[in-house]
This record gives sequence, structure tokens and C-alpha cells, in this order.
Amino acid sequence: MSAFLDMAEGEVISGFFLLREREIKQASNGSEYANFILERNLQLIPARLWDVTAEQRNLLQRKAVVKLEGTITSYKGQKQVNIRRIRLATEEDGVSVSELISRKGVLREELWHDLRMMMEDIHSEVLSAIVKQLYSQKTIRDRMTTIPASKAYYHYYAGLLDHIVQVTQSAYQLLPLYPFVNRDIVLAACLLHDIGKTEVFTEVVAPEYSTEGEMLGHLALGLELISEAAREAGISVKDPELLALKHCVASQMGEVDDGYGSTVSPKTAEALFFHSIKQLNTKLHTFEMIAENAREPWTYSALFKRKMYTEQRNKEE
Repeated sequence: MSAFLDMAEGEVISGFFLLREREIKQASNGSEYANFILERNLQLIPARLWDVTAEQRNLLQRKAVVKLEGTITSYKGQKQVNIRRIRLATEEDGVSVSELISRKGVLREELWHDLRMMMEDIHSEVLSAIVKQLYSQKTIRDRMTTIPASKAYYHYYAGLLDHIVQVTQSAYQLLPLYPFVNRDIVLAACLLHDIGKTEVFTEVVAPEYSTEGEMLGHLALGLELISEAAREAGISVKDPELLALKHCVASQMGEVDDGYGSTVSPKTAEALFFHSIKQLNTKLHTFEMIAENAREPWTYSALFKRKMYTEQRNKEE
């Protein structure tokens, strides 16, 4: 499928999509119409279906997989799809939700294999026990290996797993340059810093925040999970390695005064190291995602709060 933004008004678009969002409204003539946000391979496409029937209202729910055909139109200067035909996908179509919300090149099985190898590379008995205690839980493992890392960045199938593996790989590359930094604490922080997101996002498709996620946030939830895993492994709450790990998690967003969510500013070499590689990964990954969809030399980024130079980067591959 061609990139939606590259399609001209009047062109026909067709294929399978996920209904990420749905809103039913009433037209001036009294009939109902539906506004959708369609999703396929990280493309978010606004679409409209006029004269919605009662059957369509019941069937075309949020998170449904559909096959549709429509025409590219313009509304208030923005492109959208005017749907002409639409139906629910069937088993015979052979289309999976994970296929529609995946990012090219992100392979869940390979990433999970990499993460398991990284787990085995932690030499500290205390930290190894905590990491394995958490990843041995099926609910955590299933969510960790499928959910996105956020609603805005890494917002694709297995996005959280992709982020964790990337950050840990960065640590492997840089740790030899700083031999005074405790390797095991950093690796454990890489593997567990976002464990709280398994409680924040409890589903893969079009995820929303859970009540716990809204009230506490992923840092607090992650610290709770780590503390509980330590208790179950018989590790003292005052164990210095456990405390050092929790400090890395609590300070991962950097200085408290910056307002990005840390509960404490980094105060150890390991916390400074970990925050730096996480920040580097987040910023460069965000730039990569912006560049992939860029259609102009300069593209505005909400994260950076400025335009970024994306000239032809998405066409260089």
C-alpha cells in the first residue's frame, strides 16, 4: 500500500485496516456518519463513512479489523478517506491484528531471544534473581513482549520489547569505556526500567492507560513490581544492589526539576549512565520515526518542540 500522505485527492485506497478510533456523529439531515482513525503499519489515517446503518454501528467497533475501499478526499485542508465499501475481516482473509500494528523489521521472536541472552549475562545473584523472578511471570512476559512502549513513540507491536533490547545493546557498547560503572546494575536497569508499563498498558491493540497507570505512572508501578520480586526471592529491602537498581529506575527521566517524571535526580554513576543511554535512545528513535514519515525537508516534532531536518531521509533506503 502506498503511503497515505503521498496519495493524491481522488485516488482509490483499499486493503485491511485496524479501526483504532471510532466516533459516531449526526449529519444535518438527521442521518448518522462515522469518523474513524484507521491504522496499518504505523500509518494513522482519518476516514469517514456516511449514512451508517444500525448493523454497521454495531459491527464497526473500535479495534475491529476491516477491509475497505475508499477515495482520498480533502476536508479543511487535511486528507482523509471517504469510505465506499467496508466489511469486517474474516478468518478466511488470514489477516492478524499484530500484522497491522507491526513495524517493518521488528521481529518479536528474535528480540525475545536477545533479551533472554541478556538476562543470563547478569552475574550478580541478587539482580539476576530479581530479573528472572519478574520475567518468569507469564502475564508480565506476555505483555512485555507485545505491548507498545508508549502511545506516541514505539507505538507498535512489541515496541516495548524493541526499546528494552535497544537500550541494553547501547549499554553493552558503552560500558567498556567506563570500567568504574557497575555493569550488572546497569544491565538490570536496562531490562527492568519499564517493567511498570506492563501494568500501564494492559492490551496490545489501540492501548489506553489502566486506572493504575493513570493514578501512579509506570515508574511507581515498576518500583512496586521490583520490590515484590525481591521479597519473593528472599532479598532484603535494604540490599545495596536492590537499592541501586531502584534508584536507576526512579531517576531514569533525569533531573527532577526538568519535570519529565523522575522521582529523584540521578545520584550514582550507574544512574547517570543509564539515564544518558535511555535519553539517547529515545531521542534518536523518535527522530528515526519522524524521518520515516517525513514529506518535507523540515518536520515539526512535539518531543523536540521544534522542526527537525528530515530532508529525503525516508527515501535514502
